Amino acid sequence: MTRAGLVLLTVAAVTATAGTGCGSSDSDVDVDAPSGTVLVAAAASLTDVIEELATRFEARYPDVDVEVSVGGSSSLAFSIEEGAPIDVFASANEDVMERLVELGAIDDATTGPVVFATNTIVIAVPAGGDDVQSIADFERSDLLLGACASQVPCGSYADELFARAGVDPSLDTRDGDVRALVTKLVEAELDGGIVYRSDVVAFADDLDEVVVPAELEVVARYPVAITAEAPNPTAAAEFARFLTGADAADVLQRSGFGTP
Repeated sequence: MTRAGLVLLTVAAVTATAGTGCGSSDSDVDVDAPSGTVLVAAAASLTDVIEELATRFEARYPDVDVEVSVGGSSSLAFSIEEGAPIDVFASANEDVMERLVELGAIDDATTGPVVFATNTIVIAVPAGGDDVQSIADFERSDLLLGACASQVPCGSYADELFARAGVDPSLDTRDGDVRALVTKLVEAELDGGIVYRSDVVAFADDLDEVVVPAELEVVARYPVAITAEAPNPTAAAEFARFLTGADAADVLQRSGFGTP
C-alpha cells in the first residue's frame, strides 16, 4: 500500500494508479464488496490517523487499495477543483468543503458531506518548555511563536482563538499546513504554537500542551464526502461510511480526536 505525502496532487501520477486493485479475495469476501483503488485526499492534521484507518479498511476489503494524499485542506480542495481524480475528500474545515459543494465538485445528492471527527485547538510547546504559559504569551515579541496561515483551517482556527482571548499575536511564522508548524515545534525552533490536540498526542514525547480555558475552546469539525467525479464511487462510498463507523471512532479517539 503506497502512501503519498503530497500537498498538490499531480493528476497524471494519480491517474496511473487509479482503477487497479491489490490484494486477493477469499471465499469469505462478499462478491459485491468494493474493489479497486480508492483515492483519498485528507487534511494534514489527519496524517497519522488516516494511515491506520486506511489499513483497517483494506483489511476489511482485501480487494481495495487505499491511496492517501495529505496536505492543507485548502490546497487539496483546489486540486479537486482543478480536476484531480480524487474519490474521497476529508477536510479539517466545513467551509472548505462547502465551497466545493457550491462549485458542484462534491456528490452531495446521495451522501453529502458528513462530519466524522472533531478536534480541539491547543497551545503546544516543546517538551519541557515553560516560556509559554497561556494564550496571553502570544503577544510577547521576545518569544518565537507560530501558527498556521490564516487561509488554511488550522490558521483560521488559531485566529478565532486569538479573537476570543482578545490577543493581538506577535507571530514569527505562519505555515501552510499544521505539520510544517508541528515540525518546527518538535525541533524546538519555536517556543510555542497553535496546533490541534491530535498533534500533541501524535508527538507525545516531543510536545507538551498548555491548557486553554474552556471558555476560549475552539473545536474543529472534519467533514468527509465523495467527489462528484469519483473514479471509484462504489468503494468511495464504502470508505466514507467506514469513517463514520464504530471502528473508525475508536481509532480517532485514541489519536486525540473527538467524534460527533
